[in-house]
Amino acid sequence: MFILKKPPRSHALGEPLLHENHARPRTRRDFIAAGLLSGPAVVMAPAWLGALLRSGRANAGNGPPPLDADIAALVTPAGECDVPGAGIGLPFICFDLAGGANLVGSEVIVGQQSGSNVLNTQTNFLTTAGYGKLGVPGNQVPSSTANIDASLGLLWHADGAIKRGIMSMITPTTAAGVNGAVICAMSQNDTQTNPHNPMYGIAMAGRKGQLLQLIGTESSVSGGNSMAPMELIVPALQPSTISQPSDAVALVPAPPKSGQDPLAVEVLETQTRISGGTGLYQGGTGGQNAFSGALGMPTALYPADPVNDAKLKNQVRCAYVKAVNTANEFGNPSALDPTADPNIISIASKFGANAFMDNEFAKTATVMKLVLSLGGLAGAGTITMGGYDYHDGTRATGETRNFKAGQMIGAVLQYAALLGVPVMIYVFSDGSLNSNSMVDSSTAGRGKLGWQGDNSSVASTFFLVYNPSGRPALRGGAGVQQIGAFTSDGSVVSTSSPAANSVDSLVQTVLLNYMGLSGTDANFANVFQAWTGQPQALGSAAQLAGLTVFQPIV
Repeated sequence: MFILKKPPRSHALGEPLLHENHARPRTRRDFIAAGLLSGPAVVMAPAWLGALLRSGRANAGNGPPPLDADIAALVTPAGECDVPGAGIGLPFICFDLAGGANLVGSEVIVGQQSGSNVLNTQTNFLTTAGYGKLGVPGNQVPSSTANIDASLGLLWHADGAIKRGIMSMITPTTAAGVNGAVICAMSQNDTQTNPHNPMYGIAMAGRKGQLLQLIGTESSVSGGNSMAPMELIVPALQPSTISQPSDAVALVPAPPKSGQDPLAVEVLETQTRISGGTGLYQGGTGGQNAFSGALGMPTALYPADPVNDAKLKNQVRCAYVKAVNTANEFGNPSALDPTADPNIISIASKFGANAFMDNEFAKTATVMKLVLSLGGLAGAGTITMGGYDYHDGTRATGETRNFKAGQMIGAVLQYAALLGVPVMIYVFSDGSLNSNSMVDSSTAGRGKLGWQGDNSSVASTFFLVYNPSGRPALRGGAGVQQIGAFTSDGSVVSTSSPAANSVDSLVQTVLLNYMGLSGTDANFANVFQAWTGQPQALGSAAQLAGLTVFQPIV
């Protein structure tokens, strides 16, 4: 008796993925990984903040009028509310591909370890069987130079779907300003408990936005699907949820039809004085005497600790001060609208007239608008893309979805190029998957091996850097841009770097390289200790230097 089993079927973009060997989706994370949910349309901020925001005072196009002196004294000093006049530091955007995507072998090329090196070349090739485990058939292995593409600096499989997606969105001039690195690092499959997200650490490293510090397309503590490392989380910095153009526009309410309200800022300034006064906090030395009005004595928000009570009162007052500054600086909400940005419109044209109806592009456009434009309205952003648990036996599903991710990464790179600003892009996923021995000969399958099942031992992440002044230069010599290594048969060597078997250390490695691009990596150990109260886990100063890939670009 023969039992016939249905052949594997590829899944279209946006079609849910439900596997026989997986439990039914129960959590929000499960639904995102399966492609049953995407980014929400919610802006997370204190409820009263929206009520306080009004449009700025009318002016003749010469910039916003000055705030009253007592309010202005609270806006920018580091000891007060520390609201920057523009973004500070290197812009940062990460892509969280929920479900366990393939990112290496068939995408970024990975190689074996050279001796005991932590930084390795990508061209110390695996065996044919090793690349087969990573989805590459024997006739496409990268040991043949015809199967290698160096257009982005970082070596990629010539037919890598993410690479093809990126290249479809950028110009050759943009590509010439890009470089990157791959980090060979295991992570658990299909679980949000991987602390992959580095956003709080980017704030630790000094990145600040003018309007928002951190943003993400998911209403989670990290702003994405995967968690942030617990030691890095600062509750006051929880990312605002921004996932579509209307979310960005809503940050600054529209003026009345008759024109901007000339009294709005004055009203907000008065509310600030009534709520907390304008005495100087001076980083804590002003103590309780800094506050009057509703926050003045005998009001105590933290009765047991006068020092933290004053700190909390300053955070509350600074919310009022930031509302005043926002209303004064941004009188026209259209300045934040990605659908009205000529550079984004030019990028959107690649998707046709209905580009902003594509949820993935809409949220990518919104995040990149806030992080990259107008000097950096947001410090850093996470873009979560769902449906990357694509081991359905075919190759077509994974190729289609990886290509889509590549298009979104390419959109960010091209937007940065049009603005002439640098950016670091980090791409990660929760676990990964290995292939079967069956070639998918369909058009979308491209003659590659189908994806069989989850496999954490082949997981890796990568980051790309765009520099408008030219391709970022390596520190370790030509071609040395792989952190850690794979075995010849296609698994991560768990001892090849501190990041290889610890997602917390993986995030620290990303942060170290972010600071390296900023020229501040020598301070990494001290900054990490001061932020977390814990020592960093990557080793000595010499070991940190050995994990840092690029020369500074800012």
